[in-house]
Amino acid sequence: MSEDWAAVAKAINERVNELGWRQRELAERSNVSQAIVREIQHHVVERRRSARTLESLSTALGLHPQHLEAVLNGRTPPPVDEPVMPGQTSVLSRLDSLERRLDDITDRLDDLKTDLAKLIDHVARKGR
Repeated sequence: MSEDWAAVAKAINERVNELGWRQRELAERSNVSQAIVREIQHHVVERRRSARTLESLSTALGLHPQHLEAVLNGRTPPPVDEPVMPGQTSVLSRLDSLERRLDDITDRLDDLKTDLAKLIDHVARKGR
């Protein structure tokens, strides 16, 4: 069976509308970048996504963690209170989120290092 990303976009958009959220809020609550949320919501780029991305979005939307994955594959989504199937744990989702946050922190530190080097160079030139 082929993947139905249009159905995923529809499911996300319907739930976001029910909750009265904006795209940014979904991105923040799910720890999925706003660019990826936009791509999925508007179905502009059809590419393979991590199961953890769909799990994070599902959980943030108050759905079963495997809801969007089921929609993607044409299956009936499980009820919210149904146990998560092995291999799709929220621990992986949290680890993925932490990894993204660490990447962001590293990028910010690199930017600060560059800015600090420029400042030191500027002060050194003035002192000459």
